[in-house]
Amino acid sequence: MARMVDEDAADDMLGMAAHDHRACVDRVLARVSALCEAEGLRLTPTRRRALEVLLEDHAALGAYDVLRRLQEDGLGAQPPAAYRALDFLVAHGFAHRIERLNAFVACMHPGTGHIPAFMICRGCRAVAEACVSAEAPGLGAALAGEAATLGFRIERRVLEAEGLCPACQVTDDAGNRAEPGAAP
Repeated sequence: MARMVDEDAADDMLGMAAHDHRACVDRVLARVSALCEAEGLRLTPTRRRALEVLLEDHAALGAYDVLRRLQEDGLGAQPPAAYRALDFLVAHGFAHRIERLNAFVACMHPGTGHIPAFMICRGCRAVAEACVSAEAPGLGAALAGEAATLGFRIERRVLEAEGLCPACQVTDDAGNRAEPGAAP
């Protein structure tokens, strides 16, 4: 299954920056629809709605959060409906599971060869996905080199970093000191 390099890499880190969210959502939905058509995959109404739910905010959602939204829309009354939809989205690279949060987030770079790297705000749970090229020198190559040295075959790579987004770094009402780099 050949996938193209993402032309929208400049959209990295949208979860923590001001942007045209509707255009962001439309771009990902259009890309996923095109990939499903090209690869002969069925993007059922439940699968599409689960992806839309994940795209509504740049935040990680648990399976039961997605299930509740599907139920509200009349698309699935039982947990298997949400889990099957999420399994499909993750299996085809349209969503990622964030282990640290036991939650899911839409892939902002579907159809690209990348290592998902997430910045997770411990304050508000906002999630931003950086697009680390799987072929580029640097982190991906360093990890592959270490694995080769150990004779280890990597099957899946996901990077997770926890910290504070710009909004959560601002001094709070109790007078706590803002983190370095916070907006004034």
